[in-house]
Amino acid sequence: MDKDEMKILHKSQQGELDAVLMYEALAEVVKDKTDADAFRQLASEEGRHAAVFKKLTGQVLKPKKTKAVFLPIMYRIIGKKRLYPLIAKGEYDAEKNYEPVVAKYPEVESVKNDERRHGDTVMNLLKE
Repeated sequence: MDKDEMKILHKSQQGELDAVLMYEALAEVVKDKTDADAFRQLASEEGRHAAVFKKLTGQVLKPKKTKAVFLPIMYRIIGKKRLYPLIAKGEYDAEKNYEPVVAKYPEVESVKNDERRHGDTVMNLLKE
């Protein structure tokens, strides 16, 4: 594994860990039960993604709480109609970030595909 690949995998692992806390925190503050349930499911899936990257990096990382603190505040200030598209964009961006390592690490392909689905899931919450 070269330095650039390790950097992508390490950053991806951290992002997935941070997303677990973020979705769990959002599930606690959102007003809609459907949204809360979706966020709990996404948190669970992000945890599985973090485990995929942990196997590749061999590193134990700690989640950063920044998004878990900041996004619930943003939810209260700007509401879901403005926040959810930002969250979805983060999921779609993650999908793109994984592209450079998919060929060498096929297990990342399912994670990449899940990120697209996660973005769609969050956007679909706006339609309900």
